[in-house]
Amino acid sequence: MTEEEKPEMKSNPNRREFLKTSAVAAASFMIVPRFVLGGKGYRAPSDMLTVASVGCGGKGESDIAYFAKSGKANIAYLCDVDDRRAAKTVGNFPKAKFYKDWREMFEKESKNFDAVSVSTPDHTHAIVAYHAMKMGKHVYVQKPLTHDIAEARLLTDAAKKYKVVTQMGNQGASNDGTRQLAEWYDADIIGDVHTVYCWTNRPVWPQGIPWPATKSEVPKELDWDLWLGTAPYKDYVDNLVPFNWRGWWDYGTGALGDMGCHLVEAPFRVLGLQYAKDVQASVGTVYVGEFTQGHFPDSCPPSSHITLTFPKTSKTKGDITLHWMDGGIQPERPEELGPNERFGDDGNGTLFIGTKGKMIASTYSANPLLLPTSRTKEVNVPKTIARVPHQSDGHYAQWVEGCLAGYGKTQLSSSFDVAGPLTEALLMANLAVRGHDLKGGHIKMVWDNDNMKITNFDAVNQYVKREYRKGWNI
Repeated sequence: MTEEEKPEMKSNPNRREFLKTSAVAAASFMIVPRFVLGGKGYRAPSDMLTVASVGCGGKGESDIAYFAKSGKANIAYLCDVDDRRAAKTVGNFPKAKFYKDWREMFEKESKNFDAVSVSTPDHTHAIVAYHAMKMGKHVYVQKPLTHDIAEARLLTDAAKKYKVVTQMGNQGASNDGTRQLAEWYDADIIGDVHTVYCWTNRPVWPQGIPWPATKSEVPKELDWDLWLGTAPYKDYVDNLVPFNWRGWWDYGTGALGDMGCHLVEAPFRVLGLQYAKDVQASVGTVYVGEFTQGHFPDSCPPSSHITLTFPKTSKTKGDITLHWMDGGIQPERPEELGPNERFGDDGNGTLFIGTKGKMIASTYSANPLLLPTSRTKEVNVPKTIARVPHQSDGHYAQWVEGCLAGYGKTQLSSSFDVAGPLTEALLMANLAVRGHDLKGGHIKMVWDNDNMKITNFDAVNQYVKREYRKGWNI
């Protein structure tokens, strides 16, 4: 059977009535006044955000729970391609209507919800979020925002075009830690930062391996065709769903996608970074038979060290060099750190190096410290940046409140104007990693941001915007 002859989706994302239904929904939405309901303890519909969630298991399960915890979100619609993964959330929200195909849910229910939460694998983030925004729905999208650079730019622009409230699911962006780091830097405690290191112990899933040769039977609870979505058709294999897809290029974005949005967010906020201008990478190898191999066409490498250069910003004196390390690779311990003091946390961390000092933080920018660590208690700078109540829980409540207030009324921690450029930088780093498979080797790839392309190694530009599977379109 040829690729074109493979079974297409049960319905086409360009359903004939899709946009027509969306237009009717926008025109027919009504807000019921509080006095109509009356009574103590009632919350008027205008005070509640009606949410449709795409992806109910794993991270989606906790996302949905946090929205509900805010007390101002009505989880009215649930969607998941895997009944096993959805089961717990469906049980927790028995009044919510369940769908397997998000397109069917959008077509039939668009007039009945205000916002969409997207907690699917990376390769389907953009298509779900974009169609939701196009209908005028607010969106919360798990990190990384998208699978491709072009998708990230599209969603960033769409948020402005359709005037919707957006948030990416890097909850550390709402923590106090990243704000403390920014206040120290703004107060000139460590001088002008010129170098940043971010590192992680990820991957904690298989990488650096070829696609399995043996196909398996699709579980009866899983709609495999819907799960594949925009990705090329492949036969189902074991140990891919629900977690290990992260290491495969067709579906995930590796360690960078999993942890980069958490660890690199602080440098973006503290230093005012936007788009990188060049990138280079070296990758780990694996032992195959009698030789080592560094060629990874199907999956991400077991480890990598990537160097990004960001141009001068309003908060820096010159270019910023940012080092990303994954697979357990870490930078040299700073001299100012005591021999028994922890360097980051659980294999993850961020280190800022300035002309007058250094500062570090752990996962989600938690536990920010000046070096030597004794300086942390000695230095006292005023709080100039507003805190988000309840820390990471507040990341969800902040989005709910922002949606209820309306576009442009509140400032969110990771709205797409911030999350989009951050995601693009991380995906650009992955371009350098993929360049190794195209025999690009360890070269410095120069980025043309306006035209979204590498100017000195054209072969890698095929990954800036991938081709969707036939029948799936934005």
